[in-house]
Amino acid sequence: MSAFGPKIKKKPMAEINVVPYIDVMLVLLIVFMVAAPMMTQGVKVELPQAASEPIESEDDEPITVSIKKDGSYYITLGGNPEEARSLVDIKDLVSKVLRQSPKTQVLVQGDHAVDYGAVVSLMSELQSAGAPSVGLVTEPPR
Repeated sequence: MSAFGPKIKKKPMAEINVVPYIDVMLVLLIVFMVAAPMMTQGVKVELPQAASEPIESEDDEPITVSIKKDGSYYITLGGNPEEARSLVDIKDLVSKVLRQSPKTQVLVQGDHAVDYGAVVSLMSELQSAGAPSVGLVTEPPR
């Protein structure tokens, strides 16, 4: 007989130690919390992709501002939509509408040959008029 007594079989341990995974998760959380504010620059805009679904609006009809190739601005509000407007007039019209119904969507329709600076200045003026986000209208790919 053996001096140590009968052998007892041990069951395999079926528990997972999750403490290291929690530590890694917390480190990643801190890294993303520090890095996320540094990534936002420029004009705050929600840009749609070209192959996106149409926007469903449950509120009022969206305000659409168009820019033609020559740089003239047009808006779907206040009178004739075929009449060219100045950037100041568009800003005033949009701010009046957004004061009445702040959830109205604002969309920009630009010709593909328009200068990028003209689109950015229009979007900046629309945001200063009170638009929380400005969408870009695109055509679906062919």
